[in-house]
Amino acid sequence: MNSSVSQRALNQSSGVLGPLDRKTIESRTDAYFARTRQIVEHFGDSRVTYAVFIRRPVIAACGIAVTWLRNVAKEQGFDLHIREVYDEGQWVGAGEPLLYLTGPFSCLAPLETLLLQRLGASCVAAHNAYQMAMALPDVSFLAMEARHCAGFEMQEQMGYAAAVGSQAAQKEGARGFIGNANDATAGFFGQDHGLGTMPHALIGYAGSTLRAAEMYVDVYPNDPLTILVDYFGQEVTDALEVCHRFPEKAAAGQLSVRLDTHGGRFLEGLDPQSSYAVLERYTPGTIRRYRSDAELRDLVGTGVSAAAIWRMREALDEAGFPKVKITVSSGFNASKCTTMRDAHAPIDVVGSGSFIPDRWSETYATADIVAYDGTLRVKVGREFLLNKARAEQGAS
Repeated sequence: MNSSVSQRALNQSSGVLGPLDRKTIESRTDAYFARTRQIVEHFGDSRVTYAVFIRRPVIAACGIAVTWLRNVAKEQGFDLHIREVYDEGQWVGAGEPLLYLTGPFSCLAPLETLLLQRLGASCVAAHNAYQMAMALPDVSFLAMEARHCAGFEMQEQMGYAAAVGSQAAQKEGARGFIGNANDATAGFFGQDHGLGTMPHALIGYAGSTLRAAEMYVDVYPNDPLTILVDYFGQEVTDALEVCHRFPEKAAAGQLSVRLDTHGGRFLEGLDPQSSYAVLERYTPGTIRRYRSDAELRDLVGTGVSAAAIWRMREALDEAGFPKVKITVSSGFNASKCTTMRDAHAPIDVVGSGSFIPDRWSETYATADIVAYDGTLRVKVGREFLLNKARAEQGAS
């Protein structure tokens, strides 16, 4: 394991990596694993080696799973050898073993279900985060996945995955994810707190976009300000009103507008025809070649389109606010990020949780025993793992 920021944060984390005691683990694992333990203990234990793999290409993000395994072994008092085949953040081909685990069969069998829960989704999410960051290498990303997670364990896994995928992209020159939206997993991104300023609810409470901005500055006068501008459907009008109210922040680059326009409407002042015209002004040729329906929606459709972003940039510049930044959110997955790159959309920050896998069946990891007391053996159909196992035996 490398000494990345995310791994150091994981080592220091007080978060819930999973249960450690045998009773809780066996209550959550598949029943046949618990029964396997009882049978093995009755007839005599075996030292086994597991190969753990995923059927699709991923980015290795095994830190949570590996840390949990080591914690369990320490808590339960058994010897466990783990070899991580790939460094965290390294690309892994489909079906390539990520880990080899060697230890007592009676102790490892009950861990399989919970191990796979902590591995597959993290590696796929890391791959997605990497693709997003590489699609827009000059843009900073903010991880906003927590609200879409099914509890804190998933939130922790997805935050860690975004950090690992981002670090892989940063090694190739991308800015990647600079932070996230909550304190609990901020350490994965080298932060000590979550980032973000206000939800739509605060604007509803304030009664106007400008008043919400004033309230925020009153309480956090020295912080940068990012203001949502779509609540009343007056993105351009409200953005400029806030800029005129806080010209010092605008001139200092301490003011951002966040576009989160609902997918059922266009940004203020746009329609299909004017959306095409905006792109013709700033990125001619982008829409002259064939585009899929999904790409056209991202370019000139409703919601946060490339045309909407260009129109906001145009309005800010014409009003004398060239240093005001544009933050965007709403469905910015790898595909949408790629389309925005094609349109040269003037984005400063993307807030997104869309690295969470959208096809969960692709996240299923698998663990197979490939050696029993040093004898190589695996079920028919998984013989390809034996070659890897032989190499592993040679390495050990």
